[in-house]
Amino acid sequence: MKILKFAAIDIGSNAIRLLFMNVLEEGGKAHFKKSSLVRVPIRLGADTFIEKFISLDKAEKLIKSMKAFRNLMDVHEVVAYRACATSAMREASNGAEIIQRIENESGIKIDVINGKEEASIIFDNKIADTLDPSKDYLYVDVGGGSTEITLFSKGICKFSASFNVGTIKILRDCVPEGEFIRIKECLLDVCPNCKNIEIIGSGGNINRLVKLANIPKQEKALTYQELKSIYYNLKQFSHKELMLNFDMNPDRADVIIPAATIFLSIMEWAKAEKIHIPKIGVTDGIIHQLYKEYSSNSL
Repeated sequence: MKILKFAAIDIGSNAIRLLFMNVLEEGGKAHFKKSSLVRVPIRLGADTFIEKFISLDKAEKLIKSMKAFRNLMDVHEVVAYRACATSAMREASNGAEIIQRIENESGIKIDVINGKEEASIIFDNKIADTLDPSKDYLYVDVGGGSTEITLFSKGICKFSASFNVGTIKILRDCVPEGEFIRIKECLLDVCPNCKNIEIIGSGGNINRLVKLANIPKQEKALTYQELKSIYYNLKQFSHKELMLNFDMNPDRADVIIPAATIFLSIMEWAKAEKIHIPKIGVTDGIIHQLYKEYSSNSL
């Protein structure tokens, strides 16, 4: 059995993440096993979505974090890595300058990806392989600055789009005018021909929401009414109370309700009664892409 280790860095609007994953090759098959995850809540979107640039303070924190990530990757002896930045870095006027500094000081090269590529990376999680081929699914990834939606029909990707709506943008009241209407009109256009459509949710917020539901572990799914009930329950509490009563970190407590708002809206417009939570995201997709490239180059 051959064991390979890969790393993926996701520089998001709310936090940055470093995922290490072992790939076990045996009998012509590859088995993906998560090794560890490091998360740093820098919240780049708090600057970008209001001021249109990343402040010196946050830039310095990001650079220090990337240097630490470089050291961790060296210790783990990864065979390959990829670092991707999403909406906050895309929209920052000084994003290119910061990316160059990171490369100069840490050696880490960062790819700034657009919403379409972000959705494509998520699709590379091979999520379609685990779906019931007779059903239709909407894969929904809610980030701090954008929301990616992918439609699977009979196991095939039929539609994919990125929308300029995210938890930080809702929190800072800077969602572009008409963007929620754009999501609604899009779903009303692509979903009517789907039967019994279900949602596959991605992101830290939906993982926390399913934990709050106190459903059996093997379920890993919420009904629309269960999610709606959690949403109205959380709305009763202040930011401080959410941290104390529900053991949330500060950067989770203030975006959990905006995240629930996005998921509920999409479920309502798609007429979906259930949301599945498989605990996957952009970093998982990056790893699958890295392994695919590594395997091709090894032939």
